[in-house]
Amino acid sequence: MSTQDAPSSNPDPQRVVDSKKVWTTLITNTAYLSGLLTLEESLRHVGSKYPLVALYTDNFPPEGHAALDRRGIAKKHVAYLLPKVHKDFTNDPRFYDCWSKLTPFSLVEYERVVQLDSDMLVLRNMDELMDLPLDGPEMEGKGERVFAASHACVCNPLGKPHYPKTWVPENCAFTSQHETPDKAQKEGAPPTAGLAMPNGGLQVVVPSKAVYDLILNSLSGADTSSFDFADQSILSDLFPGRWVALPYIYNALKTLRWQNVHHHIWRDGEVKNMHYLLSPKPWDEDEEFKKKAWDGEKRTGRDPANEWWWDASRRRWAEEKEGGIEDGF
Repeated sequence: MSTQDAPSSNPDPQRVVDSKKVWTTLITNTAYLSGLLTLEESLRHVGSKYPLVALYTDNFPPEGHAALDRRGIAKKHVAYLLPKVHKDFTNDPRFYDCWSKLTPFSLVEYERVVQLDSDMLVLRNMDELMDLPLDGPEMEGKGERVFAASHACVCNPLGKPHYPKTWVPENCAFTSQHETPDKAQKEGAPPTAGLAMPNGGLQVVVPSKAVYDLILNSLSGADTSSFDFADQSILSDLFPGRWVALPYIYNALKTLRWQNVHHHIWRDGEVKNMHYLLSPKPWDEDEEFKKKAWDGEKRTGRDPANEWWWDASRRRWAEEKEGGIEDGF
């Protein structure tokens, strides 16, 4: 679906749940469905007051819909967003889907939307994000608190050759917090720190037609060819320094935990929301993979933090089995 069809991403702004505030997550295929189901269970497990709504696109298959329906997970159709100017993400195909993570800005039937990636796991209640002070829709994206997110880590710890040359530790906002780890648990580095780019995995949004129109206009322009990181590139370009930078604990990228990345600030007990970015995902690992060595440097086996996901999933599977659900997800 192109941007000229994008306004239809919310042609009927009716709530699919009673709550005025919701968590949402984008789902386009079944590759991430196990992640979504465990994410939903983790939100309930920590006692969140707010429901999760799955935002699905046209290509989400019938077996995926059936899995959501069996579990009573609310869902809403959204447009599959793509920029007018084609962007080649051959080296990182996951970014083709990421433009669509901007659709929560269009969900004006809700007062607050917190968008989560489906490869996240909530470890501690973070309902306070639903009341975080942000600009109201009447500000039309012109204020200083348009949305909230954690910084992107620009260290490139895997040394991906196609990443920008500027993605080095000295340009990372998290590096600036190494000397103040206590503060890093409670405050993010300023939104202008480092390369000043938010990570799109968690976005706290006040839906607004005006802001969504700004996003659509950007998607329709020629500048998207320079946006190497899809949704987060657009947001940092449209609202430079005008977003609220959350501490890492709300979007704890698994790589931050690694030795010699940002272990200086990482504390397992403080993390509220784990983000299993990059591959392999926890659900893609088998027992043989688990047995391979992990020494913090070679990273040839299962990341120890992946066990948190497996623990939560075993809990989910046991609960579902009691309810007669055993569909392999």
